[in-house]
Amino acid sequence: MSEPARVAGGHKATINNPNTSKEAKERSKQVLADMKDSGELNVSKDDMKNTGNVIGGKKAAIHNPSVPEETKDRLKHELEEDHGVDTSVL
Repeated sequence: MSEPARVAGGHKATINNPNTSKEAKERSKQVLADMKDSGELNVSKDDMKNTGNVIGGKKAAIHNPSVPEETKDRLKHELEEDHGVDTSVL
């Protein structure tokens, strides 16, 4: 049997993968919701991630020349709203 956190991680990856079909993403969202409702996955989304790594990854993407400007703008907004990071210096 698989560990629930690993299963959830795989479904989260599916949801965030731009090459995954809408049907697969919806299925993964449903599986995650079912896991949460059943108590099988009793940790919050924030508990599953290292906040420092998330912030670092978003900052790296902002400086990556291959990332579209729209994505960079969204990431800056997320850094400000979700993490309280001053993006005026980025």
